[in-house]
Amino acid sequence: MDWRDQARDRAVPVRLYWPKNAQQGRAVPLVLFSHGIGSSRRGYSYLGAYLASQGYASLHVQHVGSDRQLWLGNPLQLVDRLQTAAREQEALARVADVKFALDQLLQSERGGLIDAQRIAAAGHSYGANTTLLLAGAQVQREGHALDLREPRIKAAILISAPPFYGEADKASITGGIRIPTLHITATEDVIRIPGYYSTAQDRLALFEFTGSQAPGRSALKALAVFEGGSHSMFTDRGLTGGSSLNPRAKQATKELAAAFLDEVLLGRPQALQSWGGPYRDILARWQTPYSSGVQGSLAEAAPVLKTLAGPGS
Repeated sequence: MDWRDQARDRAVPVRLYWPKNAQQGRAVPLVLFSHGIGSSRRGYSYLGAYLASQGYASLHVQHVGSDRQLWLGNPLQLVDRLQTAAREQEALARVADVKFALDQLLQSERGGLIDAQRIAAAGHSYGANTTLLLAGAQVQREGHALDLREPRIKAAILISAPPFYGEADKASITGGIRIPTLHITATEDVIRIPGYYSTAQDRLALFEFTGSQAPGRSALKALAVFEGGSHSMFTDRGLTGGSSLNPRAKQATKELAAAFLDEVLLGRPQALQSWGGPYRDILARWQTPYSSGVQGSLAEAAPVLKTLAGPGS
């Protein structure tokens, strides 16, 4: 579907994965997916297709200011194009893309089939940043908090989430998030765009910060870290991160995403409680309220996180 936000004069292409086994008369829960830099609505098909097979509609939104068009043109100017796409103007436009796409879908002929009380957001890399802003992450601008939270979103899946580059108090940005979050990364998950470098340790810090300052009872929070891998292992690319790990990590990721959604949207905890067992050999860390395990190259992560959080954390 090729939608256009007339108010912003911006194209918003989308791809909808719809569950074939949707039961007539029963509303379908929805996942809004935001891609990483340089991808498109056709990316992450392994995840969209699997979620649909498990009964979830998955709407993949394409962000025209940071999509696959970045790879076209003079290769000597590629870094400039990537850095421009990573700036705040596009980050805010991506959030508006997802909100617009949600409105459009709910107003479409399929809108009446969507369970508006069971909506989650998900994203990889830049898309995880978009998802965090939709989930309630706040940055300070001119003395005021920039609040982009979408209240219809009840849970968030964050794959390879980057830090909020250039922000001084990173703990407070995601500390107030009050919805359940699932964080997925790998020990070799590294973003290498000049000026936007980050590693798995940044993603672990973000996991620790998320929801840490929210009032009241803490929302469910889970973390899966694969041993080895790469940043692009979570895309549709088939060999990155290792030819043997890549397909298993994708299988594990899509099963985990569905298990998390079953828990937080449908109240079915069984799959999330048992997920880690079959993948123990490829996990460096698996943490939920039900279980916690740290091994391999992340065994010494705690002191690093303490340093990143700062005094009193």
